[in-house]
Amino acid sequence: MAKILLGVSGGIAAYKAVEFVRLATGAGHSVRVLMTASARKFVGPDTFEGILGAPVLTSEFERDPMRGAFPGEEMPEHDPIGHLAVAESADVYLVAPASANTIAKLATGQADSILTTAFLAFDGPRLVAPAMNERMYLSEATQANLKRLKEIGVEVIDPGEGRLASKGEAGVGRLPEPAELLERVEAALDQEKAKDLEGLRILVTAGGTREGIDPVRYIGNRSSGRMGLAIADRARRRGAEVTVICANVNLPAPAGAKRVDVESTVDLARACREQFPAHDLLLMAAAPADFTVSGSSNEKLSRTGGEFTLTLVPTEDILAGLAANRIEGQTVVGFAAQHGGDAIGRARQKLERKGADMIVLNDVSDKTIGFDSSENAVTLVTAEDEREVAKAPKGEIADRILDRAVELRAQG
Repeated sequence: MAKILLGVSGGIAAYKAVEFVRLATGAGHSVRVLMTASARKFVGPDTFEGILGAPVLTSEFERDPMRGAFPGEEMPEHDPIGHLAVAESADVYLVAPASANTIAKLATGQADSILTTAFLAFDGPRLVAPAMNERMYLSEATQANLKRLKEIGVEVIDPGEGRLASKGEAGVGRLPEPAELLERVEAALDQEKAKDLEGLRILVTAGGTREGIDPVRYIGNRSSGRMGLAIADRARRRGAEVTVICANVNLPAPAGAKRVDVESTVDLARACREQFPAHDLLLMAAAPADFTVSGSSNEKLSRTGGEFTLTLVPTEDILAGLAANRIEGQTVVGFAAQHGGDAIGRARQKLERKGADMIVLNDVSDKTIGFDSSENAVTLVTAEDEREVAKAPKGEIADRILDRAVELRAQG
């Protein structure tokens, strides 16, 4: 079981942290609690200590009676610096609730409490669960601070919606339930342990290309890039070196991944040709346009001229070109968004025509797993077989895609 470090900052949701400790210890985990001065206005250290049987640390200057050890561990013989020792001993660090003030400090590296100093010193999975009034949560400052935390590899647990502490107010800002917090902590621990893709260089494409009609208008598609980013995120968490080529994606890339932004199919093809030779595995999740506009205008077209006709010409087949020119040891995975009919048959034709090792098929006629959805369901089509992956969050789907790609690589 894991050693969980829990940081509690000031907020009415601090009472949920008590329940989190009860659930975590009941699941066999060992927990130490750090509290800010403001947190003590909402719940007392004695409450946590009664559950833990271990002292709560409330100041970076106080001596830790357990010398940084967790319940069940032997204490070190020497008396170390408290906030450094407890951070070194922990497996994972959760800050819940995280107030707007504490989030600002964590994002900017301030160290003025036991919670913030230990956060800086901790080298492992860090999770932050914001809890505050909706207006404070949605403010530009708080959102910028949360973005910064994500950029440095901190997992931000989005707050829930519902009734808030202020009388008569409802909205986003509720701390998730303790059981959900524990699930996220345990998932982070599992991810930290699973580094099975370490040493693998993975290239992922995401989003949809745009083909210009004039400087204002374009032909495009509805791909949001969520599936590609989910694959990049899971690959990065599993230890791979990841490059993600984003075609008009308005979402952040995973922390630690190299990002390349493109717009058109020509741009995407060029970026893929430049990047692919240095990678072991390509997952072509982007949706490049099949056609582009012949003779696009350099000036905005006016409607005063009446009707006009666009001539479309085929674009480069990026996937087929990359597969045909791969070097020994490279694996190529394509994607096919189909809409009803014999989707499997068309995917199998695409597998052969493109020269890919696998086609990831999803049927976008199902609106619950279509474009911009947080969930998906796919069929993994290879020369060997077809494997269905049931509807699940895109992160889970990404893992199954990566699992099968690794199997194919092992088969040679």
